This record gives sequence, C-alpha cells and structure tokens, in this order.
Amino acid sequence: MKFNGTDAYVATRDLTVAVNATVALERPLLVKGEPGTGKTELARQVAESLGLTLIEWHVKSTTRAQQGLYEYDAVSRLRDSQLGDERVHDVANYIRKGKLWQAFEANAKVVLLIDEIDKADIEFPNDLLQELDRMEFHVYETGETIRARQRPIVIITSNNEKELPDAFLRRCFFHYIRFPDMETMRKIVEVHHPGIKPALLTTALTQFYEIRDVQGLKKKPSTSEVLDWLKLILAEDLSPEDLKRDGASLLPKLHGALLKNEQDVHLFERLAFMARGRG
Repeated sequence: MKFNGTDAYVATRDLTVAVNATVALERPLLVKGEPGTGKTELARQVAESLGLTLIEWHVKSTTRAQQGLYEYDAVSRLRDSQLGDERVHDVANYIRKGKLWQAFEANAKVVLLIDEIDKADIEFPNDLLQELDRMEFHVYETGETIRARQRPIVIITSNNEKELPDAFLRRCFFHYIRFPDMETMRKIVEVHHPGIKPALLTTALTQFYEIRDVQGLKKKPSTSEVLDWLKLILAEDLSPEDLKRDGASLLPKLHGALLKNEQDVHLFERLAFMARGRG
C-alpha cells in the first residue's frame, strides 16, 4: 500500500515519504503548512490513490473530543420517556456515533481526516491521546468497548494557530508542507489549467511570487488563490502584456482573487505612492 500522488494532486517526494511512513508505522500523520497548501486535499487524494473510504471530521472552535467518539442524547430520551415511547428502554437508541466510531467499526481500512485540529480548545488533542494510540474507547452508557477492526490511516491537519501538546506530538509522524517553489507550482497549475501558454504562466507566476515577497503583507496569497486568479485571467483572455501592473497602485489585474483584505490593498497603493515620490 504505497502512495505516489495522483493525477489531480502534485505530491513532492518528501510528502509521499511522510504518507508512506505513517502507513508503515500505523501512527497519525500530522500535516502543517500555510492555509491553501493542500493539507485537507491530501487526505482525499490518499484515500483515492489507495482505494479507501474517506471519513472527514472538520474541527471547529466549539468541537469537543467526545463528539468524535459518540454523543449521548439525554434530552431526546427524557422526552421519549414522557411520551411513553418504547425506544426509551434501550439506551443505544440515543447514542450518536462520531467520526472515530465510524472509522473504528468499518470492515475495511479507511482514511480518517481530522481537519484543522488547532481550531479547538488546547485540551482537544490530549483528550484523544488514548483513543488514537490504542484505537479503542469505552461507551459508558452501554458498557461496551469499541475497538478498531482495521487500524485507519489518520491524517491530522493544523494551520499552526496553536501549539499542540508534546504528548500528542510524540504519537504523530510530522510533515510540514512547504509553499511550492516556481517549478512545483507550474506542475500544480498544469493539473488544474492544462495547456496554459508558457509566456502567460511565467508572467503570472513571476508576479504572484513578487506579491508574496512584499514585506508587511498581512495575508500572503496561497496556492488555491493563484489557481483562482489564473482561472479569471484565462476567462478574460488576458495576455502577458495585459498583466502589467499600473504604476499608480502596483495592484495586479483582478487583484481581488489574490489580496483578501483592505490593509494589503492599501499597502500596494502606499508602495506605489512612495515609488512615485522617489521618482
């Protein structure tokens, strides 16, 4: 069972090594990197490449670790008891299975994505230590123990918004997805926009990386944003000459696809003003 990337996902050698290492070690793969570098998409492509089912658990700021195991709906049970419903005699009717439970009870190996784990409370990773390590958990309401029939491939993503506990990190194989260099980005673009003219792509990517290198930028444009930008450029049938920036603002054409806040837009306007002053 080897992952080598897919036709729809350009995986670097280091990334494929990391994925295959986590499969061999049977440990979770913790993937960090800038937003938009393909962390979430990696899990989907690993599942497709290996022919496995993908189970996705998208973490929010209000998500609790217990929700990944199961939730007991005591309110519904109380209501049914007041209505005399026969279901009330079996507590299992009020247990909602979480994503980990679904992954554990699957008859075949699956890929389990725990997406953006750093969005949750700092205790969230610690609360999953035993379950991810031993691949089992206890259901107190029914007295049963749920054990993984097939150990899932667990891929955990983080945007580095919070430091993760050392005890959690020790149990993971770690990989940081570096932002793609120019050559890798060309390959990524070719997957999404095949046949784009080399001169247009060179001009656009050169401008894109120049924008990312501007000091003081609050949010650097990501891979997904440059793909959107190129889609608009192709839709507008712009040429390399059309992409030349206006000296009055230095803003790129269709800059709304790349710059996502007013501070960054004003930054380019100020830089243009300063350049004119020096001129």
